[in-house]
Amino acid sequence: MRHLSAVLGLLLCAACVGSEDNPSNVKDLRVLAMRMDPPELFAEACSTDPVALADALVRPVRLTALIPDPAGDGRELDYTLWACGSPNDETCVENRVELARGVTQAGELVINLFPGPGAARLPDGTFLAQKVLEQDTYRGLGGLRMPVVLWVRGGGEQVYAQKLMVYGCRFFPEMKSNVQPALPGVLLEGQPWEEGVPRELSGPGPFKMDVPDLAEVQEPYVVPSFELKPVQLQEAWELAWHTTLGRMSPNETGGADLGGGVERHRVEWTPPRDAQAQEVRFWVVVRDGRGGMSWVERRVNYTP
Repeated sequence: MRHLSAVLGLLLCAACVGSEDNPSNVKDLRVLAMRMDPPELFAEACSTDPVALADALVRPVRLTALIPDPAGDGRELDYTLWACGSPNDETCVENRVELARGVTQAGELVINLFPGPGAARLPDGTFLAQKVLEQDTYRGLGGLRMPVVLWVRGGGEQVYAQKLMVYGCRFFPEMKSNVQPALPGVLLEGQPWEEGVPRELSGPGPFKMDVPDLAEVQEPYVVPSFELKPVQLQEAWELAWHTTLGRMSPNETGGADLGGGVERHRVEWTPPRDAQAQEVRFWVVVRDGRGGMSWVERRVNYTP
């Protein structure tokens, strides 16, 4: 059976992070996540012919990118968005179609795509989706995943980020389209941590962060096996933790282990020893392993 969770999420989502850097620490231009709404475009009939799937492929989607730029001082950022023919082409050099370009600033970049990326055609008129199918080892079994790549530039910095736009179909009656994952909250030192209300923290740390139990919000879903039989699965969300000061340990939590168990989403934030008093921003990005993604932002007023 195809292991969908390994291929339906964000493949590349970081600026150049050197070996001396910690990936949880956001100190330069980054693209931390990209979300598609809806996370999956669903066709009632299954086919490998893009023409037959045209209605699903052309449906509009909204792309939202989370772009921190802590050292940019509010500078303008140029961006270009492409639909691509191969998920292995992380910078979208070949078989690409431009979807949007413009100027933005740090924060959330929202791009409304109508028609959606699936309607993209190459200069010879061929659906880009056909190129994606040709390079798919499984020929669309379990869904079509079309890469889109966002290229962001500011000053001498640039970053590429890739997201897979998921197109599914009702192979079995019990199959349904994916729903965007949403965290039910975040806990700081065991207490609810509300959005828009900075918490006060002082001292060397580390400080404990967590999320409420996710068992009730992780969806069950159905995929086809190689024998074309329905297989019942359960989402096991993965969380990525980021901060503008210090480091998170671990940087990523969750997912399912080989025995089917699910990790607990508990991390520690440690500020640097020489930190000054300041406001610190945190982002928690959640991926459901099926193409769904969202995030929350929290803040603290920190004093050493």
